[in-house]
Amino acid sequence: MKKFNFRKVLDGLTASSPGSGSSSGSNSGGGSGSVHPGGTAGVLREEIQETLTSEYFHICKTVRHGFPYQPTALAFDPVQKTLAIGTRTGAIRILGRPGVDCYCQHESGAAVLQLQFLINEGALVSASSDDTLHLWNLRQKRPAILHSLKFNRERITYCHLPFQSKWLYVGTERGNTHIVNIESFILSGYVIMWNKAIELSTKTHPGPVVHLSDSPRDEGKLLIGYENGTVVFWDLKSKRAELRVYYDEAIHSIDWHHEGKQFMCSHSDGSLTLWNLKSPSRPFQTTVPHGKSQKEGRKSESCKPILKVEYKTCRNSEPFIIFSGGLSYDKACRRPSLTIMHGKAITVLEMDHPIVEFLTLCETPYPNEFQEPYAVVVLLEKDLIVVDLTQSNFPIFENPYPMDIHESPVTCTAYFADCPPDLILVLYSIGVKHKKQGYSNKEWPITGGAWNLGTQTYPEIIITGHADGSIKFWDASAITLQMLYKLKTSKVFEKQKVGEGKQTCEIVEEDPYAIQMIYWCPESRIFCVSGVSAYVIIYKFSRHEITAEIVSLEVRLQYDVEDIITPEPETSPPFPDLSSQLPSSRSLSGSTNTVASEGVAKDSIPCLNVKTRPVRMPPGYQAELVIQLVWVDGEPPQQITSLAVSSAYGIVAFGNCNGLAVVDFIQKTVLLSMGTIDLYRSSDLYQRQPRSPRKNKQFIADPGMISPPFTLDYFSLFPLPAADAGVLACSKDNFCMRGLSNFYPDLTKRIRTSYQSLTELNDSPVPLELERCKSPTSGLATRIPEAAAGFCRNEIPAVRQRNQVHHLPVKGSRKLSLPTDLKADLDHVNGHCTSPTSQSCSSGKRLSSADVSKVNRWGPGRPPFRKAQSAACMEISLPVTTEESRENSYNRSRSSSISSIDKDSKEAITALYFMESFARKNDSTISPCLFVGTSLGMVFIISLNLPSADEQRFTEPVMVLPSGTFLSLKGAVLTFSCMDRTGGLMQPPYEVWKDPNNIEENEKSWRRKLVMNFPSPSQEIGDHQYTIICSEKQAKVFSLPSQTCLYVHNITETSFILRADVVVMCNSACLACFCANGHIMIMSLPSLRPMLDVNYLPLTDMRIARTFCFTNEGQALYLVSPTEIQRLTYSQEMCDNLQDMLGDLFTPIETPEAQNRGFLKGLFGGSGQTFDREELFGEASAGKASRSLAQHIPGPGGIEGMKGAAGGVMGELTRARIALDERGQRLGELEEKTAGMMTSAEAFSKHAHELMLKYKDKKWYQF
Repeated sequence: MKKFNFRKVLDGLTASSPGSGSSSGSNSGGGSGSVHPGGTAGVLREEIQETLTSEYFHICKTVRHGFPYQPTALAFDPVQKTLAIGTRTGAIRILGRPGVDCYCQHESGAAVLQLQFLINEGALVSASSDDTLHLWNLRQKRPAILHSLKFNRERITYCHLPFQSKWLYVGTERGNTHIVNIESFILSGYVIMWNKAIELSTKTHPGPVVHLSDSPRDEGKLLIGYENGTVVFWDLKSKRAELRVYYDEAIHSIDWHHEGKQFMCSHSDGSLTLWNLKSPSRPFQTTVPHGKSQKEGRKSESCKPILKVEYKTCRNSEPFIIFSGGLSYDKACRRPSLTIMHGKAITVLEMDHPIVEFLTLCETPYPNEFQEPYAVVVLLEKDLIVVDLTQSNFPIFENPYPMDIHESPVTCTAYFADCPPDLILVLYSIGVKHKKQGYSNKEWPITGGAWNLGTQTYPEIIITGHADGSIKFWDASAITLQMLYKLKTSKVFEKQKVGEGKQTCEIVEEDPYAIQMIYWCPESRIFCVSGVSAYVIIYKFSRHEITAEIVSLEVRLQYDVEDIITPEPETSPPFPDLSSQLPSSRSLSGSTNTVASEGVAKDSIPCLNVKTRPVRMPPGYQAELVIQLVWVDGEPPQQITSLAVSSAYGIVAFGNCNGLAVVDFIQKTVLLSMGTIDLYRSSDLYQRQPRSPRKNKQFIADPGMISPPFTLDYFSLFPLPAADAGVLACSKDNFCMRGLSNFYPDLTKRIRTSYQSLTELNDSPVPLELERCKSPTSGLATRIPEAAAGFCRNEIPAVRQRNQVHHLPVKGSRKLSLPTDLKADLDHVNGHCTSPTSQSCSSGKRLSSADVSKVNRWGPGRPPFRKAQSAACMEISLPVTTEESRENSYNRSRSSSISSIDKDSKEAITALYFMESFARKNDSTISPCLFVGTSLGMVFIISLNLPSADEQRFTEPVMVLPSGTFLSLKGAVLTFSCMDRTGGLMQPPYEVWKDPNNIEENEKSWRRKLVMNFPSPSQEIGDHQYTIICSEKQAKVFSLPSQTCLYVHNITETSFILRADVVVMCNSACLACFCANGHIMIMSLPSLRPMLDVNYLPLTDMRIARTFCFTNEGQALYLVSPTEIQRLTYSQEMCDNLQDMLGDLFTPIETPEAQNRGFLKGLFGGSGQTFDREELFGEASAGKASRSLAQHIPGPGGIEGMKGAAGGVMGELTRARIALDERGQRLGELEEKTAGMMTSAEAFSKHAHELMLKYKDKKWYQF
């Protein structure tokens, strides 16, 4: 364990600002940490001990869940009972019993054309679109390629591997058939050329080979099907065609009858032909299953092609004929179907997606026995189903694999490791009641492989949000995935009728219910989602069904960035009569169904309509509150960019590019609704200057809004009559008047800018009467300064943002003209330090550019400069310095950032975090706080004043006030976290879950049980808490309450971070980051020392950026394709134990014995005996194939096997070697015993010989 002492580092350093540290980042995203002095943080700093080292971290993929993306091929091993699926991207998924799920990938990325199992051999052959054959070793947990064979001059179209044979038949596009030795993966010299297979009189090429199979009756005969309708029955020994079959229609597939006397073909005209080998001149039977019946002598109507047919026999019933396609052309709207013909019964199974491939599962692997089919595996474009053939209604099996992740496109993900263990059981017990019925009562037939839980078993839950508004909870424990519970958020809204919902379409083209963000507290079971239509829904979990109305709130958030203008000198008319302009109040409960008339700008209209009638809510997650942003002055609401919920406080906060809203979901009231720009003014409430109105403008009041910059100034200058003043008094059933800026809509649209004045703000504490806003239960608002503070009461739906421009002349300054796309940051104005945490600067001190770059960038009330929509330059006042250059100010723009909103010039709220912390500098006690991060790297701390008594929480007001604390980073803020003085990660407080609908439990104890996490107590004076803040460029660690920046790490300069999370690893906290350049970086906390930096995955799709997330215990995931989730680990321990956690793809199983054919069947049933393929195809008789035809490429399977584990080939060899040693030992013991017996025998022989010599000369009477 390493103990960090920073005294030596601090020696010789001069005092500097906490935010001044910087370090040069590399292209790979690396950077160096900087340590900064802080007088009050010394005690805290010396006690930190970090246990994590780089040896704890390693990146590797663990498992892939979901449906294989763009499938192309299917194969099944009837003995091992494993299934393989190939895809267009070159991937292969091998599935067995639940828990056995393996993913492997061709390095070339070429599409998989066909798959062939070496039945019960633990190997698989794949044919890819780059005309290469690969042999995969499945006797190890991570399959690897043993051999590859690249065809150079011909294209592969079909492969066939006979059961218990080591010779693979390969058909090509030219019509030739080659033979490959599976063991050596060398091409045989035996070739069946197309011109020898067809008759010499044939004038046209037969086309590519579409089918190859050996005769079940005689393995020495090969059936070759060509695309143009020609079928050749080839004698391998005599090397000639025994018979030929011709048909007018193209052939798509062929299948044998098990006796080997008949075979069935499917054709492009929707017909099936049955051929008998004894009469090959014409088909024995021709049927068009879905064609209309015609009169005798007329040809049946053509139908769609039958792409594949399988002909399977049964011992005790009629054979099964199963095929895909073949529907009539006049039914163009019918869905893809699979037809099952059993005797005279024809069953058509319609599918939701096109059929890619299907296979019939049979009881025996031998082709010359009754097949006894029991199931059909159907591979669709977006699903995998298995049909039970043993029941007359052909039900499907319940799929144990998570193949329906993409049932609706995944829009966001959340990952929770080491969550409360009872959650999985609770969610499963609720979700199992809503599962679909009608599945087959038999067990899932794909049962291959072996799997155990492994050593690392802790509860893991994955949550996926989808485009249709649904939420799925998955059990992800022990690298498996099983759906637990499904929640449909769209049920809280009214269904949109045709022609309605135009307001939604203007911001969302489709999927108006799509989930955008997820926030879940597993301990309190509070669940919150935000949707693409600018809404937030809060859910509470209950085991009881209820019927209740859904409460909804509507919030107004508006932010306009416009040109700077100079007020015109003409005086404007006096303010209009307020009483005539204020409309009637409107309740916040219930949705607003107001529709703007034609020609009138939409206003106060939500995108979706919440159900107003009582709604039945089944057990599970039940909607507690719906919050919707509304249209403002014809502008649709902006999508929500950040979301946070605190169950302990009963508060939800969310923000977008317009501003921030805080809502009390216990009292169902809005606490705060303000623009981002107003957060800068929180510590300078009295420094307001009125703006001159433009003349000849009609002033229309905007109800429900309040603008602090004008309320105070106006009412101090123009007292209102008593009648009008009474209107401004806000009660629970009334609304608060908007500020005077709303009386100048056109003026404020022109005057609002994207930056704040450069005047110094007052750092003095805010008066008590201005610190808190009050909820509606506090009665009337009698003090105008509270309204002027800019923090809405609970009943106020929003605050309209108004920005001010102050042009103050500065002595000894000159004016600079900055282009609108330059986001400058100024550290000093008139010689006064503006950083809230930096040390004081002497008045009038001139700073060099180096000094300027060291201090913190923005002070209280000073937002960073952003782009304005005006094309003109901005004139600002700057101190004159001799070393003035553009490099003195940091350009805030990010060239390629996804999370930033440079083009929009609005400062979005990008991160929110509830925590017990120190709201202001040098506070002595902690209090509830809300950390707010923006897209321009600014961090605000908002103080929350909650009722002290628990019983008062439901009635007393909750007061919210920005504390005036400002911190800054480079790039958009991504995440927050807190640590105590010992370096332990502090979890946000939460409320212990209690069923809200359990009457008996609530009567016994109505109190809320809260779990609060306070910093560890200490008698020493100093800081007590770390705050970790990570942006898309850098990470900083501040000590609180001194607000000293202890550590800075510039993570990347050339790229930007997509996702950052503070996670727990080996009982220690660390910061995990995923960068847009593909790097995954891990840093220790709080020192921000780099632990890992791996170039893992370049950002190739927005899907990855949207779904990538880290969690505790070294786990992470992302959506690797529209249908698959890729899980990975950055834990060295899990990488070491991964081999034990993965399932075995191959288990030793004895091959079933072939049925006894009997004497008569063997005598009259044909030449069913096997023949020696080695003698026929070997090099001795067939010769060598041309080297230019195919190239053998050794695979890395041997190396992977050595790296692989106990389940691999090397493990098998090791066990075999041990068995041989044991056998040798036993043989040695036997040999010793045999030698002893031989010695005894020799002794006995010797004694017998001596005895014989003694008595040989004696007579009988001498004995």
